[in-house]
Amino acid sequence: MAKVAYLGLGVMGYPMAGHLKNKGGHEVTVYNRTTAKAEKWAKEFGGSFAATPAQAAQGADFVFACVGNDDDLRSVTLGENGAFSSMKKGAFFIDNTTASAAIARELGEAAQKAGFKFMDAPVSGGQAGAENGVLTVMVGADENDFNTAKPVIEAFARSVGLMGPVGAGQLAKMVNQICIAGLVQGLAEGIHFGKKAGLDISKLIEVISKGAAGSWQMENRHKTMDQGEYNHGFAVDWMRKDLSICLDEANRNGAMLPVTALVDQFYKEVQKLGGGRWDTSSLLARLEQ
Repeated sequence: MAKVAYLGLGVMGYPMAGHLKNKGGHEVTVYNRTTAKAEKWAKEFGGSFAATPAQAAQGADFVFACVGNDDDLRSVTLGENGAFSSMKKGAFFIDNTTASAAIARELGEAAQKAGFKFMDAPVSGGQAGAENGVLTVMVGADENDFNTAKPVIEAFARSVGLMGPVGAGQLAKMVNQICIAGLVQGLAEGIHFGKKAGLDISKLIEVISKGAAGSWQMENRHKTMDQGEYNHGFAVDWMRKDLSICLDEANRNGAMLPVTALVDQFYKEVQKLGGGRWDTSSLLARLEQ
């Protein structure tokens, strides 16, 4: 059992912190910008909550965070009452936020100077994966640090992989989002075409999902897409944030992302339809307007 802190109790962090408490068996203290949510978590899982990131992190062996973006991450780490001001020597800060590789490297350097460890460890699997404790975690870290922290991370994960040094976890998550963007657009166009052609979408997917076209998106989203139901899952607003990170990094490293840039604009059109909180599969709604 370790002493653990978790900063950020959104749709991902809330259940992830719960798994660290119940499945991992750790002593967990949480922090959330809205204190009422931290109080609710503590009551539900039997942990404790703190008023600031610094208080939550004090004395902890492992401090996790899952917040909105680079600025939020800086706030809970380097800001006033940030976690980095109170972390003990040799502790681990493990960031589950989907953020830039640049902020990962910045925080990695700050942690090293202060005498503790930093790992960027963004996740994939969405809200359902977080709730069921079966996320995929892509880690950027020193190999020895990774081996020490991996058993703790596994409380909420099905797969935990070391991608390279600090920053590599975020780069791997960018690849994940690039692949998903093109895949969802292809699935939306396929279902749109099938409906226009008069095909039974359920029968169609039952067959083609077993072949080379099959994917998690196809298996798990085709029914709701066919029914025009999008009030669930990974929000378009979040996906656009992630794709902006991908496109910014591509501008730096010279990668060509024409499909990603195009799908990002398609998601912008979905936002204009009022679908900012719709699931990413709502690309079909744009085609059906």
